[in-house]
Amino acid sequence: MRTVIMKTLLYLGLWSWVLGRGTRAMSAEEKTKTRDQILEMFDHAYGSYMKYAYPADELMPLSCRGRVRGQEPNRGDIDDSLGKFSLTLIDTLDTLVVLNKLEEFEEAVRKTVRDVRLDNDVVVSVFETNIRVLGGLLGAHVMADLLRERGERMQWYRDELLHMAKDLGHRLLPAFNTTSGLPYPRVNLRYGVLNPLSRTGTESDTCTACAGTMILEFAALSRLSGESVFEEHARKALDVLWEKRQRGSDLVGTVINIHSGDWVRRDSGVGAGIDSYYEYLMKAYILLGDSVYLERFNTHYSAIMKYISQPPLLLSVHMHNPTVSVRSWMDSLLAFFPGLQVLRGDLKPAIETHEMLYQVTKQHKFLPEAFTTEFRVHWGQHPLRPEFAESTYFLYKATGDPYYLKVGQSIVEKLNTHARVPCGFAAVQDVRTGTHEDRMDSFFLAEMFKYLYLLFSEKNHLPFDIDDYIFTTEAHLLPVSLSTTQPSCQGNSTEVHTAPEEDLFTYSCPSAQTLFPNNPSFAKTIRDSYKYLTGVGRPHQVSPVRGIELPLHDNGMEPVEFLKSMGISLTPLNEAAGGAGSGEQLDSTGQKGVYRVKLIAEVSQTPEEEEVVPLVVQLISPPFLGRVVLTAGPAKFGMDLTKQEHGVKGRIVKSAPYSACGPIENAAELRGHIALALRGDCMFAAKARRLQEAGVIGVIFIDHREGSSSEETPLFQMVGDGGSTSDITVPLVFLFSREGATLTAALEKHQNVDVLLLPKERELGQDKAEKAMGVNIQIRLAKEGELQDGEGKSTTIQLVLEPGEEEEEEEEGRRTGGEGGALAGHCTPPVGGDQDPPHPCTDRQTETTNEQPPPLGPSPSDPDSDP
Repeated sequence: MRTVIMKTLLYLGLWSWVLGRGTRAMSAEEKTKTRDQILEMFDHAYGSYMKYAYPADELMPLSCRGRVRGQEPNRGDIDDSLGKFSLTLIDTLDTLVVLNKLEEFEEAVRKTVRDVRLDNDVVVSVFETNIRVLGGLLGAHVMADLLRERGERMQWYRDELLHMAKDLGHRLLPAFNTTSGLPYPRVNLRYGVLNPLSRTGTESDTCTACAGTMILEFAALSRLSGESVFEEHARKALDVLWEKRQRGSDLVGTVINIHSGDWVRRDSGVGAGIDSYYEYLMKAYILLGDSVYLERFNTHYSAIMKYISQPPLLLSVHMHNPTVSVRSWMDSLLAFFPGLQVLRGDLKPAIETHEMLYQVTKQHKFLPEAFTTEFRVHWGQHPLRPEFAESTYFLYKATGDPYYLKVGQSIVEKLNTHARVPCGFAAVQDVRTGTHEDRMDSFFLAEMFKYLYLLFSEKNHLPFDIDDYIFTTEAHLLPVSLSTTQPSCQGNSTEVHTAPEEDLFTYSCPSAQTLFPNNPSFAKTIRDSYKYLTGVGRPHQVSPVRGIELPLHDNGMEPVEFLKSMGISLTPLNEAAGGAGSGEQLDSTGQKGVYRVKLIAEVSQTPEEEEVVPLVVQLISPPFLGRVVLTAGPAKFGMDLTKQEHGVKGRIVKSAPYSACGPIENAAELRGHIALALRGDCMFAAKARRLQEAGVIGVIFIDHREGSSSEETPLFQMVGDGGSTSDITVPLVFLFSREGATLTAALEKHQNVDVLLLPKERELGQDKAEKAMGVNIQIRLAKEGELQDGEGKSTTIQLVLEPGEEEEEEEEGRRTGGEGGALAGHCTPPVGGDQDPPHPCTDRQTETTNEQPPPLGPSPSDPDSDP
């Protein structure tokens, strides 16, 4: 059955003429050209790593050097994937074979066996180390063993990579030493978890994906090595997650307590924190042949399609109240889900979600780390994630539709144009500005190039039959023949709380009828309905203009010119009707001064941007005296500084620890002052609660990303942790790195520094705007019989122009021409003198930008939303 699932994807290519209708087929020459381009790009990335970074874990492509943990500024949880074990090399090994670079593969295996050490005294993420390093070693062992059996290469190989994988597996096993069977999120490679030297073991929470994404690698290790202990522990963790699902909805939460099994975060989706848990249930059935995994997956999948899937969107809901969405944005990691739906055989929603994602990439060049349901940027980073390319590959393999080759070409072009740098490829710090980050994660080589190359390759281009293998979440290759290598563990059982609604194909291969209804333009029709989802590429259409006849009984031109200056177009009725050519403005009754008024309004389908109000941190103590003003971003929770007339004033004190992610050690020193805390390691809300409990009157968060500044990166609003933040009442502001450096330097030099936190528009010393004169415009509707003598006998709209009242307060005078004035119909054009013509009102809006994202791994390895 499992092999047939993979084979079915091949046969589905015969349907390319059905789904490809309307998209020109790509010629063999075009495919070859793109494939060669991908190989050149890989050589540039891999060659740069080997030249400038090896044996370091990762390449820093802007600095042209390796990233060694402890020698570079700490990036929080992102660095938990670095273990001083040449991460990028190991993660790339089986990619070399897929790309038919067999000589390079053999040399890389020799380097791995010779140089890599796994007993380092370093704390690493159990999840990341499993999928990247253990998975990389196993995938490379399978490839090396294949080449050795053919007698072409690797004749010297004696299972060294498998021995290394077993060694690493034993180093990860201490993480499972919990009462529940759920693993600790981190482990020390040398000292384990509970050893006094391990520097870990105090954690109590882990994400669902972190605990549920072990079974493929651990089961493969057990079946290749003959030691069942690995598969048993991974299976136990899955059993716990299954038992802890919400029985009413069959959904799981995002973060769980590893000791009690209680849910810590109850939001449920298919993106960060959960994604690969669902993926591994489906793929464990394919790899291991145990129908229990498929039954669990089908149960969850029914719940996902009932509550989370709102095509083309995949929303997050509360696991106990799944009809309620818990956030208005999606993260980029859910881009893997259409590929998983292809394996499930549910092609229509896969096409819908993939097309939505493609439209977002058209709008922003890449998938932002998170984007709103209106497809605006929520978190602007793009660390070269491969999930969208992965789903593109699976959809092409299932359909043969050349449309997906065009999508693949666009990925290649955008990487070359916007991410390529002299020493590799650099992550994009913000898709809105195109700025780069000194980062090239190992998954870029392990996954992105693998999926892109396979997308443009035929079977004869590959050194093995790709359909004999299953991809792990890191795209490492494990043979489906493992199901016959060793019997599965005993004692695995599943009780389905409520039998899901099953279709004919729940326990069988993807159905051609499900994939291809009797409609030759099936897929194209689905895509076309989302073609202009984000508004990009939509042909310009002139908005219809509706006109009304408006008797304006004034022969003078001043009110007419005034209305014109506001964008209201007036056309004399006789001109509009082709009437008298004498130049007089006459209506049908011969009255002068009667005009047709055209009210022009465009209705936009795009919701209004939520305004980000700039705040400032103003240094007011000597010697600064208000002259140093640092632009800051606001938070969506805590005290609203825009409602504080005089802001919040206080002395700044650094928090200890600086990240504020553990017990506050200097609470007495902080009490009554404004705390400085470094971004990273835990969430903004968690930091704020700890510091508020310590008695601070405000918090200034400083970005840990070196070199960031408000001049180069749009301001964003810090967001909470997904739960209620009403308990946080102190004001919170965010400074980018450069502005934060100015503040900390002042503190180091002058010891006592007082600051004022307030909106930018109210900073001390700012020149007040000149008071503006207002004009009230009133529109009066009068029915027949209510008109004054001389007015027409039909229903009339009368514009009454009269001077506006002077505002009593300067602050109100400054605001009337802005948003408030627009809402009240109260326009305040600035007056520069008696002879100056009136100016139209302006209404400025600030583009919404939200909090920068937590660093999410190829799948989420942490619950942080504050990198």
